[in-house]
Amino acid sequence: MVACFTSTDQQLTNTPHTMSYRLFLTFFLLWLTSPILAQRTISDAKIIYKMDLPPEQLQTDAMLEGSTLTQYMRGQLSRIDMDFNIVKYTYLINSKDETLTTLIDQHGTKYMIRAKKDQYEKELKQYENVQFKDQPETRQIVGYTCRKAIGTLPDGNTFEVYYTPDLVPENRYYNRRFVNLKGIPLEFEILTKTGSKMRVIATKVELFPIPASYFDVPKTGYKVVSAEELKNM
Repeated sequence: MVACFTSTDQQLTNTPHTMSYRLFLTFFLLWLTSPILAQRTISDAKIIYKMDLPPEQLQTDAMLEGSTLTQYMRGQLSRIDMDFNIVKYTYLINSKDETLTTLIDQHGTKYMIRAKKDQYEKELKQYENVQFKDQPETRQIVGYTCRKAIGTLPDGNTFEVYYTPDLVPENRYYNRRFVNLKGIPLEFEILTKTGSKMRVIATKVELFPIPASYFDVPKTGYKVVSAEELKNM
C-alpha cells in the first residue's frame, strides 16, 4: 500500500508549532552531544612546558633558570625530555614492552640506565595508586579550559594539577604519574627530594604525528650503568 499525504497533512507538517519543535530538538541534541564532540582522544602529541623551580634551587644554581620539560607521545611510546641547562634527562617509555630507558647528558658525558621489567612494574604500581580529586577551580592554559585536581600519593603527599578533559591520551601509561587522570595535564607540581615543589606549565601543545625515531634507544654514545653505579660516581 502506498501512503498518501493530503494537502492538509502537508500543511500540518509545516505549522509554526512543528517548526519550533524541530528547532528545539535540534538545539537540544547539539547541546547534549557538544561535550562528547569536544573531547578528543589523542595518540600523537608534543607538549612543551616551562619549569618554575623552587627559589632555593635557583639561588644555589642560577643556570637552572629557563629549564623546560617536553612530553612526546606516539601510540604506546612516550618520551620525556627534562632540560635543566646544566644536565639533560630523557626518559624513553615503551608501554607495550614495559621498558624504561633513562638517558643522562651532563656536558657531553652521557649515561644510560635500563630499568628491568620488575623495576618498571614496581614504579607503575606506585603511581597507579595515586588518587585525583577534582576541585571547583578552572584555568585557561594555551587555549584549553583546565580543571584543577589534587593528586594524593600513597605516602600522603599531595600535588596540584590542572588538566584539560578535552584531550584524553590513547595510552594512559604515557606518563605514569598521571595514569588515573581524566585528561592531559597542562600545569602540575613535581615534588623534589628536598620536599619543595616545582611547577610545570605548558607553553605549547602540538597535535601531529611524531616520528618513530624520537623513541629509539641509542645504540652508541652512552655508557650503560645501573642507578646504583651512577650514585657512586
